[in-house]
Amino acid sequence: MLTLTDNASAIVTTLVSRQTDAPDAGLRIHSTEAQGPEGSARLAVLVATDPEPQDQVVEVAGTRLFLDESAVAALDDKILDAGVDDEGSVSFAVTPQVA
Repeated sequence: MLTLTDNASAIVTTLVSRQTDAPDAGLRIHSTEAQGPEGSARLAVLVATDPEPQDQVVEVAGTRLFLDESAVAALDDKILDAGVDDEGSVSFAVTPQVA
């Protein structure tokens, strides 16, 4: 199952709370039509007030993520990290979990 670093959790929580006050809101990670290198799934994020009916909901220390089917498959054994640059832009990084 996807896990989050403490940094990612804090950034996602801040992003969501700044964009909506919906109590069940979260960050939705979903596939895009464009494919990445070697045909891999490309993922995008957006703040959503509720998950889509088919989304898997992942909650870590109060941080809610909504993953579509492709995101579940692509991120199942990964760690999500996040950072903010000097200009306030958020970037996400996905790394493998170490057994």
